[in-house]
Amino acid sequence: MTTLLAPGSLSGKVALVTGSSRGIGADTVRYFAEAGADVVINFRNKAPRAEKLATQLRELGVQAITVGADLTDPDSVDAMVEAVREAYGKIDVLVLNASGGMESGMAEDYALTLNRDAQLNMLNAARTIMPQGSRVVFVTSHQAHFIRTTPTMPEYEQVALSKRAGEDALRELIPGLEQDGIEFVVVSGDMIEGTITATLLERANPGAISERRESAGKLYNVSEFAAEVAQAAIDPIPADNTRLVGDVSAFESE
Repeated sequence: MTTLLAPGSLSGKVALVTGSSRGIGADTVRYFAEAGADVVINFRNKAPRAEKLATQLRELGVQAITVGADLTDPDSVDAMVEAVREAYGKIDVLVLNASGGMESGMAEDYALTLNRDAQLNMLNAARTIMPQGSRVVFVTSHQAHFIRTTPTMPEYEQVALSKRAGEDALRELIPGLEQDGIEFVVVSGDMIEGTITATLLERANPGAISERRESAGKLYNVSEFAAEVAQAAIDPIPADNTRLVGDVSAFESE
């Protein structure tokens, strides 16, 4: 990874990234720390991994705390926001990165609970300590963002539908967020090489990722996509509140 955002450009800011002990979330939170932000590393059950990352980021001269929370449990989310309030007093950048739904052994409605209900609850809890000028970034995939007009592979359809439902529900909050001076942007990317979702999809549908790579010409890796997510936290908000990353020629807009 290379330094992406200008050093010091986020000094005095606090950034919380959900699901940030590994993968896209971890790289995103590292970019924020490199830019001078104090950060919150959220994890569900990998405390040692989250703490290891926090230790690395503190060496950059910023504050970093780790807070475990199950995003599908409102009490757990409230406790996390309270912990952030006590540590920092505010959240300037909230990245809604954590998602799922392809895990085995989960309840039938788990994808919708995590990808819609939990995202809404996380934002509504966090906005109580988000000052004017703060920003929310919702991370999704082209396969979910365009699911109404472009079919996706069957193995991913439920997740895609639930993530689009989450995006729609969050977008309905935009007028109220704007009244509070809080900006909102969706970052949509293609399948990302090296993510859990890509691994699970490949397992369920061998060849799916290489086929998508060939069709798109390129797939972003974890740190490349995380760089786009981090950039979305400071770039001007696009007119339609949407930042599309990579090729979208295979997807039909509504």
